[in-house]
Amino acid sequence: MSVLRFVSGLRVGHTVRGLLRHPAFTAAAVLTLALGIGATTAIFSVVYGVLLKPLPYPDADRLVSVRHATPGLTTGLAGIAASMYVTYDQENRVFEHLGSWGELGALALTGLGEPEQISGVVVGDGTLQALGVQPVLGRWFTADEHTAGAEGGDPVILSYEMWQRRFGGDPAVLGRALALDALPAQVVGVMPPGFRFLGLTPDIIRAERTDSSRPLVLGYLNAPGIARLKPGVTLAEANADLARLLPIWLDAWPEGRPGFREEVVGWRIVPAVRPLQDEVVGGVAGMLWLLMGTVGAVLLVACANIANLLLARADARRHELAIRAALGASRGRIAGELFRESFVLGALGGVVGLALAYAGLKLLAAFAPPNLPRVEDIGVGPAVLAFAAIASLASSLLFGAIPAVKHAFGRDSLLGVGTRGASATRERNRTRNALIVVQVAFALVLLVGAGLMIRTFLALIAVDPGFRQPETVQLARIWIPPARFDAERGTTIYREILERIAALPGVSAAGYGCNLPGGGPTLGGPARGIAISVEDRPDLGQSLPVSTGGGSPGCFEALGTRFVAGRDLAWADVDQRRPVTLVSENLARELWGEPLAALGKRIRSNASGPWQEIVGVTQDIYYSLYQPAPRSMHQPIVPVRGVRNVLLITDYVIRSERAGTESLVNEIRQAVWASNPDVTVYEVRTLQQHYSESLARTSFMLVLLAISGVMALFLSVVGIYGVISYIVSQRTREIGIRLALGAQARSVKRMFVLQGLTVAAIGAAIGLAAAVASGRWLASFLFEVRPLDLPTYVAVLGLLLATVSLAAYVPARRAAVIDPAQTLRAE
Repeated sequence: MSVLRFVSGLRVGHTVRGLLRHPAFTAAAVLTLALGIGATTAIFSVVYGVLLKPLPYPDADRLVSVRHATPGLTTGLAGIAASMYVTYDQENRVFEHLGSWGELGALALTGLGEPEQISGVVVGDGTLQALGVQPVLGRWFTADEHTAGAEGGDPVILSYEMWQRRFGGDPAVLGRALALDALPAQVVGVMPPGFRFLGLTPDIIRAERTDSSRPLVLGYLNAPGIARLKPGVTLAEANADLARLLPIWLDAWPEGRPGFREEVVGWRIVPAVRPLQDEVVGGVAGMLWLLMGTVGAVLLVACANIANLLLARADARRHELAIRAALGASRGRIAGELFRESFVLGALGGVVGLALAYAGLKLLAAFAPPNLPRVEDIGVGPAVLAFAAIASLASSLLFGAIPAVKHAFGRDSLLGVGTRGASATRERNRTRNALIVVQVAFALVLLVGAGLMIRTFLALIAVDPGFRQPETVQLARIWIPPARFDAERGTTIYREILERIAALPGVSAAGYGCNLPGGGPTLGGPARGIAISVEDRPDLGQSLPVSTGGGSPGCFEALGTRFVAGRDLAWADVDQRRPVTLVSENLARELWGEPLAALGKRIRSNASGPWQEIVGVTQDIYYSLYQPAPRSMHQPIVPVRGVRNVLLITDYVIRSERAGTESLVNEIRQAVWASNPDVTVYEVRTLQQHYSESLARTSFMLVLLAISGVMALFLSVVGIYGVISYIVSQRTREIGIRLALGAQARSVKRMFVLQGLTVAAIGAAIGLAAAVASGRWLASFLFEVRPLDLPTYVAVLGLLLATVSLAAYVPARRAAVIDPAQTLRAE
């Protein structure tokens, strides 16, 4: 009853009936607000699902990613080595559980009738214990099951969905024998429904198994680490503890090869323990917060527009409200009635906006980048509904306060009796003009952002990234389980696989360990920040940072990378261990002026390493399309035998007219398995797909910024049109008298167009200053475009002023055709 009395006290029914008597005004206000609230709510649902919603694990705030910064090797974050895991696990003081993991990609499941391709992850001891999610059936892996040689094959845990799909939810699945990529496996557990491993939804989880007969050595930091902090431990304390353990690890394990310890020291390893949610989210946080700010600006423009509509409506009700005041209504009562209108409009706009947000999420899901994390957590839940309600309430207060306060308590109070035919005063138009200034300023900022992203996208697609005909290039990544790696054969296994792939029908070139353009460095790809020595340039010292990488002969031919001078690497270079290298065109020009002059010169990547002769110069390669092409050198991968810790993941690049066909993919898998049946083949796709994914982030930003900019421009134009139209209607008597006294129609049109342009110019000036100030927020998303790009600013300003001129011209033209005789007869 108290709620009903409260609602009736608000006289909502009376307010609704009043709004329904003016359907055009109500529809325009509700739809304008719905656009702003809908867009803001849709983006908030993405921000909440991806960035703010806790991960679905017990005490998720204590879960951390264990990685390392290696400024002497790469600008990215590395993982942990197998020997490093042992040291950390035994000596740390900050973790309850510590583990490592890796993605298996596509696996061939056999032994259950029709074969099926499934996805999986491999986890080390302690990984599932760190996550803390108990299986609904069976158990976690035991420590013994992480040791190679245990009976029954590799232990695996099924996802709930796979358990239902392939086993019909049979509880007798425990102990069931499977075959994964022709290797025996045994089911020991089933995870709960909806379980996700970080951002992945694997069908199976496989235990990583190590061979105790093969001693661990210092190795590359390949595996991502995951840990659960002890209660009360901070990130700073965890990083400090691992910094204490790094020298212990470095001294405790033997070198994998001579000089490797010195190389590791040169990496300058620094612990980088961070929340696990940061690991899952990756680099999308900045993009999403920028989009949130963008649509928030659209909502503000919408509120300014509705405030202008309410001001015009309040002016139209001057005499009605003045009569009420004369009959005893207080200023507070009048202001309350105006506020009620804004709250009802806000509520209606919120409901319609929520429906638009729900539809907008469907569109976002269709246009979102393929690697957008936590897509499953995006939806309209309680938090999103609460946000929509708060946005509606805040918007109501924002656009309702201006007319309510101005006309109930301000200098231009509606409670004074107005003259029926009086022209609108400057005081009455000043607030409307100020709101237009706000709209134009926000619209210009958003249009500048969209323009910069368009220029970035055009620059990206114009780049020669270092390959040709990407649709004819097949990519495949292979992973060799550490327990299955043949240390005696070493990296020669990769060459055997390559020879089988190169012999397939239709394959014209192939290589492995290649640096893939357009998507950032892969494992085994270019390492950034290594300072090189140049034999004939002692003045450089160690001051020239260069990206280094290794690969097989045939990589550049398979990619379609041009040679500017010299030749490609040859297998004779590999077999005879010749100290040769390739360099990029930009490095050759910087050091020797032209590519031809670089041939025969010698460089080395560390002070104690051998001098390497430059035998070829390649075109510049963009390892990441969002950064300029780095100076780079490319060395042959030489065979390594008898070494445990070698690269177990590498990329194969195959050029063929059959790229992307199922037949070629199957033949590649068979060629790999013929060399080693234990190898996993995954991430099989064309270079065109790889390249398109690298552009997805910019495309996504471009679409949403463009939509936001167009919405803001549309609302601003509607606002200017509405204000000029209202001014014309209020000044009909004045315009008629001017025309009767001999004023030209052209001068009348010019008067109103100039009035609209003046207001817009003030808003544009403020918007330009705001766009310049906010340019640094966009800088990380731009490519070969400066935040202060003059052509973009000029084009946006021209578009804005032209649109505003048109919006002001239409009502100005109507004013110019007013019949003076009718105006005088009305007087």
